[in-house]
Amino acid sequence: MFYDYHTHSFFSDDSETPLTLMLDAGVKNGLIQMAVTDHFDPGYPDPDYPFELNFPLYHEELEKKQEQYRNRLKVVKGIEIGIQHDQLDRCREAARAYDYDYIIGSFHCACAEPLYNGNFFDGKSPRRVYEDYYTYVYNNLKKYDDFCNLGHLNIIDRYAPEIAPFDTYSDIIEAILKHLIETGHGIELNTSSFRYDMKETCPSEAILRLYRTLGGEIITTGSDAHCPEHVAYHFKYAYAYLKSLGFDYITSFSQRKPSFRPATCKS
Repeated sequence: MFYDYHTHSFFSDDSETPLTLMLDAGVKNGLIQMAVTDHFDPGYPDPDYPFELNFPLYHEELEKKQEQYRNRLKVVKGIEIGIQHDQLDRCREAARAYDYDYIIGSFHCACAEPLYNGNFFDGKSPRRVYEDYYTYVYNNLKKYDDFCNLGHLNIIDRYAPEIAPFDTYSDIIEAILKHLIETGHGIELNTSSFRYDMKETCPSEAILRLYRTLGGEIITTGSDAHCPEHVAYHFKYAYAYLKSLGFDYITSFSQRKPSFRPATCKS
C-alpha cells in the first residue's frame, strides 16, 4: 500500500494514456493515494513537445476523478511545473490559478536548453556541466517557490555523457538542500531511474543521505509513470531503500500542506 506522487496522463504531451487507465492502475497496485501531476513546462524549447496544458479541461477532469474514485483511491490534484529562468511569472500564474493539493517543481531545461538533446553538455568538462546545472537550479529556486517538492533532483545524470564525482559539486547540492529545508520544501524519490537504467537512484544515495543529515524530512515517492505498467514501479524496493537511509516517514499532501506517513505504508 503505497503513495505515488508523480504520474502523467494524456494531458501531458509525452503521454497518450487516458487518465482513467492510469488511475485504474493505481487501484490495481493498491495505492492509498495517487497524485496526477501532468506537465506544464512554459517556454519549453521544442515545438514537438510544447508541454502546455488545457487548464480548464484538466481541472474539470481532476474534480471528476476525485469523485469517481473516492471509494477506491484518493486522487490528489497535482501538476508538474517546469521551471525556467525566463518563465517564472507564467509558472507562478499557473501554480496560483487552482487549488492544487501538490505541485512538483522540476527542471527539464537549463539556460534555455532541453537536457535531453545534449546541447547543454557540449564543450564542457563533467565538473563544469554539473556546477553549471546545479547553480542554475539554485539560482532559480531563490526566485521561485510556488511548489511543494523538487522533482528528480539529479535528472542530469540521465542525460550527461559522464557523471562528475559528487565531491566536485557537493557544495552547491548542499546549498540547494539547505534552501529547500529552510523554505519548507522537500524532494522526491523518483523511481524512473530504474526504467532508464541510471547508475544511481533519483536522487542519488549521496544526495539522499546529505538531505537526511541536514534535517530534511519532506520526501515523496513518485514513479513518474506515463503509462499504466509503470505506476508504483519499484515501490517495494523504494520504501525499503528510504527506510535504510533513515527516512521513517514519507509525505503526502492536501491543499499543499504535508502530512507524514509511516514508510511501511500499512496505515
